[in-house]
Amino acid sequence: MKTLSFCIALIISTALSFAQTEKGQDITVTIENISNSRGHVIIGLHTTDSFMKSDGIQKAESKVKDGKVVVTFKNVTPGHYALLALHDENDNKRMDFEPNGMPLESYGISNNPMLMGPPSFTDGKFEVADKNVDVTIKF
Repeated sequence: MKTLSFCIALIISTALSFAQTEKGQDITVTIENISNSRGHVIIGLHTTDSFMKSDGIQKAESKVKDGKVVVTFKNVTPGHYALLALHDENDNKRMDFEPNGMPLESYGISNNPMLMGPPSFTDGKFEVADKNVDVTIKF
């Protein structure tokens, strides 16, 4: 019985050691000059399918320290992505608006486009290929 168990364990460990794991890249996001340290900064990593429809394919939250936030999304497979960031000052997990529709809280998108309306995936699109990516977002 011990021999059978040993053989099974050996076969499984050998099979697992030869299995290829696809390792993605890291995306490091830096947001500086944040106006205050209230609440959290929420950052969502999006594909075209999740953009403005969900939290994204990965989501991170961080407290503001010294006017800055640095977050890393790990093991991101190659493709096109966009980042949305929100300084959720009152920690209600959503963007707050004035009665006229203007945002009350700071936000940003990758590529830092100048927008006159809601952002689109194309505005913030960047590519992840074969190396790590650093992105700076301005509020």
